[in-house]
Amino acid sequence: MANNLSKDAKIQVISALCEDCSIRGIERMTGIHRDTIMRLGVRMGEGCAEIHDAKMQNLPCADLQVDEIWGFIGKKNKHATPDERNTGLGDAWTFVALDRGTKLVPSFVAGKREAYYANMFLEDLAGRSSLRPQLSSDALSAYDEAVEREFGAEVDCGQVVKTFTVVNLNQDAASRYSPAECCAATRTAKVGNPVQCRICTSHVEKQNHTMRTHIRRLTRLTNAFSKQLENFKAAIALHFARYNVCKIHLAIRTTPAQAAGVEQSIWTVGNLIEACGE
Repeated sequence: MANNLSKDAKIQVISALCEDCSIRGIERMTGIHRDTIMRLGVRMGEGCAEIHDAKMQNLPCADLQVDEIWGFIGKKNKHATPDERNTGLGDAWTFVALDRGTKLVPSFVAGKREAYYANMFLEDLAGRSSLRPQLSSDALSAYDEAVEREFGAEVDCGQVVKTFTVVNLNQDAASRYSPAECCAATRTAKVGNPVQCRICTSHVEKQNHTMRTHIRRLTRLTNAFSKQLENFKAAIALHFARYNVCKIHLAIRTTPAQAAGVEQSIWTVGNLIEACGE
């Protein structure tokens, strides 16, 4: 059982989970059964979600960027039946907000790429900021109503619309799996008076790359994926807890939580495990 593991063993398992190691890979490295690793990961993820909710309040986030990253539960959407999609299988999108200055991730929500979850995400984000932020988003139509509903006039919101070239599927594999080239980007003010040159989603898109690098179940072109939404959400929460309070960001030379004034010191994985009650 995971609760019979020593603290050192738990640190080893959680550190490996946060560094893109697979469940079975950790099992081979540590000798700990994969079911024990999974149960520990889920409990840690739930604890990290509670820590995030408690600490990420009254944040001085002045320049927010939002985006969505794709994943899937059980099987990809095109292979799931309507009944299976109703049970949670198929596409799973994670809405992510990033503060450009501190690199802090103040809010994230896992669900479907639709208006309900966009509203849930922006409601959570609006309740955590102590300033009138500038908000940058992509062209997802659900954001228009969600921004007006959750922020009202207390936001300066801009939108980036990118135009991509069409990828030729008959090309070689190296070209096929490369992203399409962005040939144009249009910045549009949607609410308030956003600074035009700071309407941008590049920083939060780089966070998407960080997620795929550190969360095994989001790594492309592998056989790693979540079978349950509960496990998917736990992995996301664990990643962002470590990212915010443990991982030193190279651009700011400290953790995002320190840069935002949320924490005075850098946490270790051991501190995170203790805070989750493990």
